Amino acid sequence: MSQLANQIAVVTGAGRGIGRAIALKFAAEGADIAVVSRTAENSEKVAGEIRALGRRAWAFAVDVADPAAVEAAAGKILAEAGKVDILVNNAGVTRDGLLMRMSDADWDAVLNTNLRGAFLVTKAFSRAMLKARTGRIVNISSVIGLIGNAGQCNYAASKAGLIGFTQSLAKEFASRGITANCIAPGFIDTDMTAELNEELKASILKQIPMGKLGAAEDIANAALFLSGTSGRYITGQVLTVDGGMVM
Repeated sequence: MSQLANQIAVVTGAGRGIGRAIALKFAAEGADIAVVSRTAENSEKVAGEIRALGRRAWAFAVDVADPAAVEAAAGKILAEAGKVDILVNNAGVTRDGLLMRMSDADWDAVLNTNLRGAFLVTKAFSRAMLKARTGRIVNISSVIGLIGNAGQCNYAASKAGLIGFTQSLAKEFASRGITANCIAPGFIDTDMTAELNEELKASILKQIPMGKLGAAEDIANAALFLSGTSGRYITGQVLTVDGGMVM
């Protein structure tokens, strides 16, 4: 039997990369998916891929940093799907730069999407989950939230904040049968890392004991583990998927 049969999952940032991989993995395991992405084009494309797997899919173009847009989308998802069993907060952006040169706008853009967005989306679905007395929340953090990185003060702060947010959620929601966990990916082969120059890539690989970048599928497998039956007694944890980078 499929691990996520009869489940409804909401995945933010699902239009590409890690979010897309998670959405497709969940669909392959029997879940119906609400695909949330910043653009309608990406949302519809992934929703189409999910429908091709024989699952239901809903496509939403949402800026997760916009409270009104999040509330509206959550209302539509709950009305059409009837429930939400799994929430994956994956939406994220980067605006890299050294602190001395970082603009207020670049700081706000990253914190608003990566951290405030997770807060807004989780809050929008929390009442339904608490009422159902069941649910899985998986927040996609980063190893940068654990170890920091020069030129990424905003990104590191957002991802570290997401860990504290997750652990607090876990304590608040545990008595209602809801788990909340973080995945902290290392360097994953996505559109974002594809933009790195070869010198920087070589430097990164030296920091990874396994000597290679991870794949989006690796993160999707971890999300499935935490969201399926195997994760029923795991909450408040940070699972690093990084080839040993921060062991």
